[in-house]
Amino acid sequence: MLTQTLVWLKFLTCLVIILFAGTKLARYGDVIAEKTGLGGIWIGLVLLAAITSVPELVTGVSSAALVGLPDLALGTLFGSCMFNLAILALLDILHRRTPFLSEVKLRHIASAGMGILLIAIAGGSIFAGERLSGLALGWVGVSSIIILILYLAAMWRMFRFERSHPPPPNNATPQYEQDAMKALYFKFALAAAAVIGAGIWVSFIGDEITRTYDWSASFVGTLFLAITTSMPELVVTVAALRLGAIDMAVADILGANMLDIAHLFTVDLFYSQGSILSSVKSVHLTTAGVIMVMSLLVIIGIRFRQKGKTFIVVNWYTPALIGLYIFGAYALFKGIGLG
Repeated sequence: MLTQTLVWLKFLTCLVIILFAGTKLARYGDVIAEKTGLGGIWIGLVLLAAITSVPELVTGVSSAALVGLPDLALGTLFGSCMFNLAILALLDILHRRTPFLSEVKLRHIASAGMGILLIAIAGGSIFAGERLSGLALGWVGVSSIIILILYLAAMWRMFRFERSHPPPPNNATPQYEQDAMKALYFKFALAAAAVIGAGIWVSFIGDEITRTYDWSASFVGTLFLAITTSMPELVVTVAALRLGAIDMAVADILGANMLDIAHLFTVDLFYSQGSILSSVKSVHLTTAGVIMVMSLLVIIGIRFRQKGKTFIVVNWYTPALIGLYIFGAYALFKGIGLG
């Protein structure tokens, strides 16, 4: 009983740290976007996404390399992608005035589309299974390498686009003018270190909780780890929304999802028993399909803008995203929990 109490106390401590540091991280990221002229999209897509997705990477690597459970590793990455997209439903609820996705820039469509491509490649490799096991460099699957190369190429392309399309100059007095750049970067680094440290800690505590309650490699274990490792994304995006930096919030979600899939390369590198995508259960095909459909709904929500919400407090895609997330969780229950 004492052990269970202590593990939940540590878990809550991590969440408090992430809540405080994540809120600061969003604020400092917004300042950096303004002062550097890069804009909130690039800051969210790369900088914030790289920070908030570290827990997924650590959990995936530890699940594959230390525990030897590739299904738990992939379930955490895919489950995190589903949960991240479900966060957009929460943001739509919190954004009461208008449909949330109708307020963001159209260029997010490219990020969501790239996410669909990366998850489709991963899903195709899972479907092929052992038929692609021979296509590897050492033990790392070629599909994982292709995903990483496509991710890096997409980030480079998006960086060049953002640099060539800077946000319009703000003639008003720059916000946060009193913050010196060196102090700003130092504060951002401290907040990032706190989010990363607490995020990694919470991922290990999540694993400890799954072992305490005998959830390992099951539906609950996989889903719980996916949710806990996504806590930084949840906190940072909600904080960004409250700051009015909605493009940075969406970019963080879509960037984190792309990076979660790109993390397959690193996880595959540490899983020495062969290509990880050839070693997992076919249930992940269902969750991959759910992620693609959820991403497609996001694209539709961004492309076809509406002035008012369909159901007063939420737009049409919010219940759809939540429903798909529940369906994906049920698929994990049937496939991993009972497998």
